[in-house]
Amino acid sequence: MTIHNLYIAILLALAATMPASAGTLSFEASSTGRKVLHYDAPATSGLTAGVYVADVMSGVTATYNASNEYATVTWYRFSNLGGGYAEPVQGVSHNGAQSILSSVQGDMGYIVEEGDERTYFWVVDYSRHALSLDALMIGADNDCATTALAIAGNASPINYYSINGRQLTLSRELKLSYTTLEWNEDSQQYDRTDVSETIDAIEGSIRTQAPLCSTDFTLSGDRFSVAWGEPQSITSPSYPAISVEAHTTATQLNEAYDNQIGGASDALGGSAPAQIEFVANVTDAAIFTEWQFSKYNDFEDIQLRVSDTEYTHTFDELGTVYVRFVCDNADGTCQFTGETYQINIGESSLLCPNAFSPGASEGVNDQWKVSYKSIVSFECHIFNRWGEKMCSLTDPSQGWDGKYRGKLVPAGVYYYTIKARGADGRKYNLSGDINIIDYK
Repeated sequence: MTIHNLYIAILLALAATMPASAGTLSFEASSTGRKVLHYDAPATSGLTAGVYVADVMSGVTATYNASNEYATVTWYRFSNLGGGYAEPVQGVSHNGAQSILSSVQGDMGYIVEEGDERTYFWVVDYSRHALSLDALMIGADNDCATTALAIAGNASPINYYSINGRQLTLSRELKLSYTTLEWNEDSQQYDRTDVSETIDAIEGSIRTQAPLCSTDFTLSGDRFSVAWGEPQSITSPSYPAISVEAHTTATQLNEAYDNQIGGASDALGGSAPAQIEFVANVTDAAIFTEWQFSKYNDFEDIQLRVSDTEYTHTFDELGTVYVRFVCDNADGTCQFTGETYQINIGESSLLCPNAFSPGASEGVNDQWKVSYKSIVSFECHIFNRWGEKMCSLTDPSQGWDGKYRGKLVPAGVYYYTIKARGADGRKYNLSGDINIIDYK
């Protein structure tokens, strides 16, 4: 390394601790009349004055306004090798506090030195990287997760370099716009939604998330041509959606009664018979749909398949059943598998009270009801001591209010018989006394 380059390297090492330059930097527009654009650079780049972009370099002049007219200002330039290899710039003129470089080179870094203070920046010659959007085409290697797009033209990366020679990329901020479907929790349906993605640059092809509905893609930009009032835009042919998705719910419909053992729970199932409604909302490309029921959580053996997207099933057998929703597109290349729902039906239980007090205190022990769980068939008859039937119950959630033909029966001993069957296959043949406590 030459003495000069060693000197520059030392300056660069000190750059991080140096205060920002007291001078200011400005650019004249190019020969086309378009202004030179300015963008900040990461602090780690060492480019304290950022990055400047000129549409063409012809006519571009850089002016450094020193902190005072007696300051000595020296210009250096560096390539992708970094500031350690900077070399003095010739052709700089001075006019009082102004130091003017009338022949600015593009794709080059610069250092302006004023005493102990330095300004670092990079200049991009956009004409070497000019955006050209000629056509946007649908790629051939699409899959269920992503869609490939290719452009005819140029939108390659615009690179610049830090003072240490590290390559950085100045984003073009291209905009890719298309339509997809998104689940709307409020309306409980999939809504068409416009999507816009920012793309730094394109080399070869773009990969984006596969849309859930047929759409076309529009690529527009870049931010430099937009700033100069000459934006470009291209639109692809229509893309037929192949990706599928579904939103599923499982809702238990039957009420949890106050005499049902373990009836109040957020878990699905519990006491049989458990009636559960399964609903699937699917996206446009979902052609084949199926609810699958299995005793195994890996669905190795599927006992029931239902093609309807809405289906209500009654679970009345002891054990655990797993349910999930699966949908496919027309050619079976994309499949979606929804959440697995676990429905647990517990063992049966049937307990009979032997006393109650109708008419004594409303809402407190004023009905005779069994306590039960997972009872799938039930028949109960209640008699007085002369064998006259007071009432019949056909569901374990039902109770006797102590009335016969609309009037409370006298206090005393009554008799019940029950025949029932549990979800576990257990049979119940019960009988016993019911004592009505005097309510007068």
